[in-house]
Amino acid sequence: MSDPASIAEMTFETALAELEQIVARLESGQAPLEDSIRMYERGALLKAHCEARLAAARLRVEKIIIGAGGAPGVEPAEFG
Repeated sequence: MSDPASIAEMTFETALAELEQIVARLESGQAPLEDSIRMYERGALLKAHCEARLAAARLRVEKIIIGAGGAPGVEPAEFG
């Protein structure tokens, strides 16, 4: 069973690594159906967690961009 509380405590890197493992296992087609469903559910939670962490990081970057005059400024950050 997926534990959203444990996912909420994960770093972005840990969550992404687990998500990559889940994707690899699902793509292999070797897991039984019920296991695949559980993995997919956990993967969806991990994906949402990673997206939230990225959004938070983007906001932090936008807040710390330094303006040309040396004064802190806020500019939109561009992520490729």
